[in-house]
Amino acid sequence: MDNLRFVLFVLFLFLTFQIYEQWQRDYGPKPPEAVAVNPDGTPAAVPPADAAAPSAKPVAEVKGGQRITVVTDTVRAEIDTLGGDLKILDLTHYPVDKDKPDQPVRLLNDAPAELFISQSGLLGKEDSSPNHYSEWTVASTQFTLADGQDELRVPLTWTNSAGVKVTKTYVFHRGSYVVDLEHQVTNQSEAPWRGQQYTQLQRKEPVKKVTSVFSTSSADRAYIGGVIYTPEDKYQKVKFDEMEEKSLSRKAKDGWVAMIQHYFFAAWLPQSGEEESFYTKSLGDRVFVIGAMTPAADVQPGGQAVFKARLFAGPKLQRVLETTAPGLELTVDYGNLTFIAKPVFWLMEQFNRLFGNWGVAIILGTVVIKLLFYKLSESSYRSMANMRKLQPKLKELKERFGDDKQQFNVAMMDLYRKEKVNPLGGCLPILVQIPVFISLYWVLIESVEMRQASFALWLNDLSSMDPYFVLPAIMGVSMFIQQKLNPAPADPMQAKIMQWFPLMFTFMFAFFPSGLVLYWVVNNILSIVQQWVITRQVEGKGKAKPA
Repeated sequence: MDNLRFVLFVLFLFLTFQIYEQWQRDYGPKPPEAVAVNPDGTPAAVPPADAAAPSAKPVAEVKGGQRITVVTDTVRAEIDTLGGDLKILDLTHYPVDKDKPDQPVRLLNDAPAELFISQSGLLGKEDSSPNHYSEWTVASTQFTLADGQDELRVPLTWTNSAGVKVTKTYVFHRGSYVVDLEHQVTNQSEAPWRGQQYTQLQRKEPVKKVTSVFSTSSADRAYIGGVIYTPEDKYQKVKFDEMEEKSLSRKAKDGWVAMIQHYFFAAWLPQSGEEESFYTKSLGDRVFVIGAMTPAADVQPGGQAVFKARLFAGPKLQRVLETTAPGLELTVDYGNLTFIAKPVFWLMEQFNRLFGNWGVAIILGTVVIKLLFYKLSESSYRSMANMRKLQPKLKELKERFGDDKQQFNVAMMDLYRKEKVNPLGGCLPILVQIPVFISLYWVLIESVEMRQASFALWLNDLSSMDPYFVLPAIMGVSMFIQQKLNPAPADPMQAKIMQWFPLMFTFMFAFFPSGLVLYWVVNNILSIVQQWVITRQVEGKGKAKPA
């Protein structure tokens, strides 16, 4: 930070911004519901209402079938033959904790308290279409992606007495978190078959934690809930409370739905160019569904049809998401300052590619940001140096006018005009840098690329707090040094309060991500050097040269 008042001002604006966003989430206006209409303008039948039948109760209340285990180079999955649902998905490259490398993050989970599963099926006439309550058969219960194999197909079959056969196939890919889904309908009955595919995510709302600015877990600050994206309305969050209050119904092409959480998420991505019906449902006991459904299709006797969709279930890797589906990278939630946060992340990403260390990337990124704001900072420091130069004269005015604050203020402003000093000259650099600081905060909080990223020595996770509080202590010392370089407040009481600021902020930032504190430390050190040089230049101009 450039000075302690800057830090206080940043914190005030940051907390105000957080309170405003929370108020908007709780009490702000909700986006309008899109209602499907017929060509003549009359309300159309809502397809998701038909999809409600297969989801009449949470999956936790339904007895499971046989488990199919799937292992690839990126995930370990379990598919239940009852419903053909994907109920377990472990991300084997992402351990829960660095101290537990053999315990992967479990993204999809059918444990009742942590319910989060992927479901799919077909809707049609009774007994003609398998849904996620139907029993599927499979030739094997073990599937493993072999060396040199690029994809792994896991087929399940269902047949009814009339001769309709459905083959449901999951297709896993090497090095990918995208799973293709195919429902192939073969109609060997004597009557036409009509139906449509639905894909949905069912999740129980996690127990809410009490959060504060001192929370040690960045996950406590992250959004958990539904998301819908359409080309028309773009990225919109659908909170669990909104799902409970009213079911969403919307039609769009090239959209998608997701359930997101900190660092990871799952999303159903329908076929490109196909108009889908998107919906949400509340199943009770804080269990919710968000899904998509295709238009109905007809299959004549002796004919076939294939319904397709893609499931993304994995980490929020920004470059991967950009090439997977339009708007999918927005699940990395940088908030309202995304337009600043993205370039900040890009800058640090380039340094990480060069040096293979996110800590080094933060340091070099801080240097670049400091250079970009060099002239603004210079203006601020010159203003501070000029103010510091006037301190003896301001002290004389204080002694002259005593408790007469009105006369003191008039005399002080006259002195500023006479010496051509602007007491607010340092405000513009502060205002410009605040959005950058807040953006960097969200980059460090939201970017899975920095999750559990090591820097050096004891700093083995830049997304969590410094376990030994060394960086916060260094930051406090740097703030104290900056305080000595800044002009002292004219008010003695304010000056005494300012002396406590380094200690206060050291305690506060002891609980912030160490990557963010690293940025502050580097920025403070660069600021101290720049401010010291400029202060010597300004103060040196007033000294007489020796004869």
